[in-house]
Amino acid sequence: MRRPTTKGFARTSSLLRETIRKAGESRGFAVTRVLTHWAEIVGDDTAAICKPVDVKYNRQGLGATLTVLTTGAQAPMLEMQKEKLRDKVNAVYGYNAIARLRITQTAATGFAEGQAQFAHRPKAAKKEIKPEIQKEASDMAASVQDEGLRQALERLAGNYLTKTNR
Repeated sequence: MRRPTTKGFARTSSLLRETIRKAGESRGFAVTRVLTHWAEIVGDDTAAICKPVDVKYNRQGLGATLTVLTTGAQAPMLEMQKEKLRDKVNAVYGYNAIARLRITQTAATGFAEGQAQFAHRPKAAKKEIKPEIQKEASDMAASVQDEGLRQALERLAGNYLTKTNR
């Protein structure tokens, strides 16, 4: 008796998912670009209240659905800006890559505290380097001719010497 190779039927969408993703990327639509460059695409104000979570292709393979996560209080504001956000994302790619935008909500507090914060952490303030360490770092990089490279090497040496002299 022959055993079946699959345990039932597989959806056509699951069989074609990889092909559709490759076709989208060949037209310039890389999912990771939306996820990693969100603030540049939609602006800092919008990026502070929401973040992209997922991009999924529909069964027909025409246009994708972008899922955006926000808090319950900001969801109505984003709902009104839905088409503008979709247009901004599509403007990056030059064609209608995102057909639909889905907004999901999360509580400001919940199972994982602080998970609803979308703003980037502020950069840490630069620590002052002691003058004697700065002099030593400058001496190390003095032989380099390129000004930008010399300054970068001075900063690197200063940071290294500060951490090793604790």
